[in-house]
Amino acid sequence: MIEGAAGDNRDMTNLDKDRFLPILSLMWKIRFFEEEAIDAQKEGLVLGAIHPSIGQEAVAAGICPNLRPTDLLLSTHRGHGHTLAKGADPLAMMKELFGREGGTCGGKGGSMHIADFGVGMLGANGVVGANISIGVGSAHALKLRRSGDITVCIFGDGAINRGPFLEGLNWARIYDLPILFVCEDNNFSATTHTRSMTGGPGAVARAESLGLPSRSVDGNDVLAVDAVAREQIGAIRAGDGPRFLHCNTYRMTGHTAVDPATYRDPAEVETWRGNCPIARLERALGLAGVEAVELERLRDGARADLKAVRDEAKDAPWPDPAQAFDDVQDIGNPAERAY
Repeated sequence: MIEGAAGDNRDMTNLDKDRFLPILSLMWKIRFFEEEAIDAQKEGLVLGAIHPSIGQEAVAAGICPNLRPTDLLLSTHRGHGHTLAKGADPLAMMKELFGREGGTCGGKGGSMHIADFGVGMLGANGVVGANISIGVGSAHALKLRRSGDITVCIFGDGAINRGPFLEGLNWARIYDLPILFVCEDNNFSATTHTRSMTGGPGAVARAESLGLPSRSVDGNDVLAVDAVAREQIGAIRAGDGPRFLHCNTYRMTGHTAVDPATYRDPAEVETWRGNCPIARLERALGLAGVEAVELERLRDGARADLKAVRDEAKDAPWPDPAQAFDDVQDIGNPAERAY
């Protein structure tokens, strides 16, 4: 049995409903954003890959509400949930996926490279593990500026087998950088079980071998993710250096929106489907005395909001072609300028 997935007998009497009702709403927002995006791709509105995080919502919703607007965030190619949780506008994000005017990156980045510097979201990244080096660089800049802000860098389990993981965590440790590394472990590297291609005991052991205080948590339990993330973020802000958080979760879709995921054991999928992080939080809130009608109101409101977002983004104009080379660096002919 997945730890915490069933038979959870924690006392929810004192659950902070004022804190976790907005978190539930956020999780529904993430879920419905991605469902609308997947449907939009089928309609031909998204011309590019979408990597859904359906089933993984508790990681984004458990970590990002503990951040300040001025804190920085780095994400993976599966970054819609993280970006929404950091405070990005879902309409601007949907326009970005559609390549429309008003997208967070002017319609140029799309799903895998979505960013919003206005909320401290420095970008998703289509290269596995590449965001670790960028995240460490941003954390070093924050330390030099003595801003008191921190960086959170989220990556998947496949990234721990790539060079930037070792280099990035080592650099963060020796310079005591203000960064929280989060391994969002959904058990698969694209279409392969990560455990079949990972030597040794895994992510936490590797982080601890580099001297980072590390925790592992049930990534489908947003209460647990929130508690551990809050503790680690507090320690980082206090100047105690980098921390590592391993969140064990599962994506309920294929690697991309068009991947049927036939490589997965159906029994495994059904086991995890019964461990849905949204359903678990709803059960916890119900035990804390929240009426079912209130939970339904949050769900239905989020669904209506995201449907309206899709409809408005669909009707948005295309960008002016004259903007194609805006934000593109041009230093002239490097062969002429280099010597």
